[in-house]
Amino acid sequence: MEHETFKSFFECWLVEQNRHLEELVAASQQQSGSDEESLRRLVRTVMEHYEHYYKAKARWCKKDVLPMLSPSWISRFEDAFLWIGGWRPSMAFHLLYSKSGIQLEDQLDQLIRGLGRGDLGDLSPTQMSRINELQGRTIREEKEINEKMAKQQETVADSSMVELSSMVSEMMRRGEEVEKGKVESAMELKEEGLKEVLQRADELRLRTLKAVVEILSPIQAVHFLIAAAELHLRIHEWGKQRDDKYHHLHLHHQNDSTAKQTQ
Repeated sequence: MEHETFKSFFECWLVEQNRHLEELVAASQQQSGSDEESLRRLVRTVMEHYEHYYKAKARWCKKDVLPMLSPSWISRFEDAFLWIGGWRPSMAFHLLYSKSGIQLEDQLDQLIRGLGRGDLGDLSPTQMSRINELQGRTIREEKEINEKMAKQQETVADSSMVELSSMVSEMMRRGEEVEKGKVESAMELKEEGLKEVLQRADELRLRTLKAVVEILSPIQAVHFLIAAAELHLRIHEWGKQRDDKYHHLHLHHQNDSTAKQTQ
């Protein structure tokens, strides 16, 4: 099945993300000996990896949008926080501010002595202003996409769907054969609308990520991408562990119930 193929792609993509994380961490620890050009190359490689993900997702979305909106390859915990089949773009700013605050506290003594480390704790007023402007634009576009998704969801109860469901119900009561072509056509029309919304959401996700990285210096971008990868990989890992635990508990209860019934 197509979504199973994407699941395989996703798992391979995660392995590569983990490898990039190791390279980013190594670069952040050797920043004094790393020239800006090598850092830029590394950041570019990581960003190309994200682009590769969204290009692949767009291809699978054209074949079947529904698995992309309810992915089976992520945990139930991750699924609960999804926004139109992925992460909410404005989360990039929460991540940036959280990491910036942590690194600012960590180097407070150095800053008092006028010594910065060049990481996210050293965001300049100009950078903060650009980030705030970008956040405002991103939130406005998120709102537009939300409204577009709401309108698309409402079409499930439009006059054509109500008329079709009534007609099919009447045919079933009469014992007549249902015209499956009409039903398929109506369903496909709704899915086309979902594809447009998901494509726009994914475009905003990637565009936001790129725009944040462009505002940052190379070493700041490295720290930001470390935080993004760590958060993604660890939440995926913790969510899967919780799912496995739930699955084992469920099987245990089922086995107990079966054993009691056979006694």
